[in-house]
Amino acid sequence: MDGKKLYSPKVTKEIVEKYSFKFSKSLGQNFLVDGNVIRKICDGANITKEDEVLEIGPGIGTLTQILAERAKKVVSVEIDKKLLPILDETLSGYENVEIVHGDVLEINLNTLIREKFKNKRIKVVANLPYYITTPIIMTLLEQKLPIDKIVVMIQKEVALRMQANPGSKDYGSLSIAVQYYSEPKIITNVSKNVFIPKPKVDSTVIMLDILDKPRVEVKDEKLMFNIVKAAFAKRRKTLTNALNSSPLGLSKKDIKEALASCDVDPKVRGENLTIEEYAQIANVIALKF
Repeated sequence: MDGKKLYSPKVTKEIVEKYSFKFSKSLGQNFLVDGNVIRKICDGANITKEDEVLEIGPGIGTLTQILAERAKKVVSVEIDKKLLPILDETLSGYENVEIVHGDVLEINLNTLIREKFKNKRIKVVANLPYYITTPIIMTLLEQKLPIDKIVVMIQKEVALRMQANPGSKDYGSLSIAVQYYSEPKIITNVSKNVFIPKPKVDSTVIMLDILDKPRVEVKDEKLMFNIVKAAFAKRRKTLTNALNSSPLGLSKKDIKEALASCDVDPKVRGENLTIEEYAQIANVIALKF
């Protein structure tokens, strides 16, 4: 695009006006117009000329442009077909960029990575719509794809929950799910004032460094996450009462016996247990019941 940086507010507004682009609230569209934030995103992902990157939601190509200048290859998945002609123009000078039209939650990501990246290990970078942050991140983590790092800009409060520790108000089932698969680290906070249009809340860039294997060893992952879900569904209740009133089908006697085997106080609340303790409880229940 003639050397122009898309993160310039002036350039972004010109493109929006040229194409009479209407922002979609349902798709959570807010275009970032701050070069410093974009550089921090790329730095956080440690993008080099050896890297191949999957980007989710390129918008008009603001982040894509800088990724293309740093990475070996960028494949960007965009759901909004109205953005495709804009991306054709804004990224026309970058031969290492490919745009895929589709919904990342509907696309077979294993097939996409195999076809576009030849099953090489990749990095995922994205400015995610707030309304769909958690489903996208959990899809990326749970499918155990060949991903080294995920660096995303998301709603600030969600980022805080992802890296929260036991006993804190932000700690919950999302904290445990994310930390089971990765090591989260906040890169930077982002003001709502550096977007067009301006969203209602501030954002945070968070990096998820994918672990070689899950943080803890469990015999039944589904059971562990069901226990976690039950514990936080009624977080003001004791763990015993929360699990007893859940669909797990365990009596209070069974629960207390399992907790005693793990040396866990039956009166403790779920928000105070570590991921290691949840794994231990799940393993005992899997064996005994």
